[in-house]
Amino acid sequence: QVQLVESGGGLVQAGGSLRLSCAASGRTFNAYTMGWFRQAPGKEREFVACISRAGVGTRYKDSVKGRFTISRDNAKNTVYLQMNSLKPEDTAVYYCAASSFYTSMIIGEYHTWGQGTQVTVSS
Repeated sequence: QVQLVESGGGLVQAGGSLRLSCAASGRTFNAYTMGWFRQAPGKEREFVACISRAGVGTRYKDSVKGRFTISRDNAKNTVYLQMNSLKPEDTAVYYCAASSFYTSMIIGEYHTWGQGTQVTVSS
């Protein structure tokens, strides 16, 4: 098992950028697909992006394609989410999570979650 801690959230104006990080403890980080999800107030948690164990495969929510990039550094046990051209509708708490399934987009297939980091995009 791993433990996950997100960082990098904050307040940014529309059109701006943020880079989220998720640091994992434990020696099995590279055994898992890593995903980013988000939850806006009053809405269900939704998939944003995921990356395969070796970082070769990635998948994105349609509305963030071309704006967000997920990456990982297995030597540092860290996964990143670079978010560019941010929009007010990107405002949410962002969570990273680990899955044993290959590039899963399904919340139920993620077994370990971080505590989340708030991203607020002002218009």
